[in-house]
Amino acid sequence: MLKETKHLKLEERMQTLGIHESEIFEKFILGSGKGGQKVNKTSSCVYLKHLPTGTEVKSQATRSREDNRFFARRLLCDKIEEQIYKTESTKQKLDAKIRRQKQRRTRKQKEKILGDKKAHSAKKALRQGPSD
Repeated sequence: MLKETKHLKLEERMQTLGIHESEIFEKFILGSGKGGQKVNKTSSCVYLKHLPTGTEVKSQATRSREDNRFFARRLLCDKIEEQIYKTESTKQKLDAKIRRQKQRRTRKQKEKILGDKKAHSAKKALRQGPSD
């Protein structure tokens, strides 16, 4: 039941984006990496190419070929949607967020933080009771 609704939603999304199964070139490739002998022996990695746009996608998320076909189509929809609507993907947004977090603070930012700390410590010093 859940699997069927998932696939129906994906099909609807593909139709709204104008992606037809006849325009997709699908190939199965030998997997690699984690998963042991099973992955190395079976062609469970899915390669898709959308012929009109030339967009290529590979998926090897699971050991199941059927699941990888679903994930690859979802990835293809994401990529084509980015191209159509010129939006940033979630991965690009995450990369930008990490880049901002790792950036060094400017001198002005450092001075502001130190000023706030000094003001806070002065406020706390006023809280102390009378000394004997």
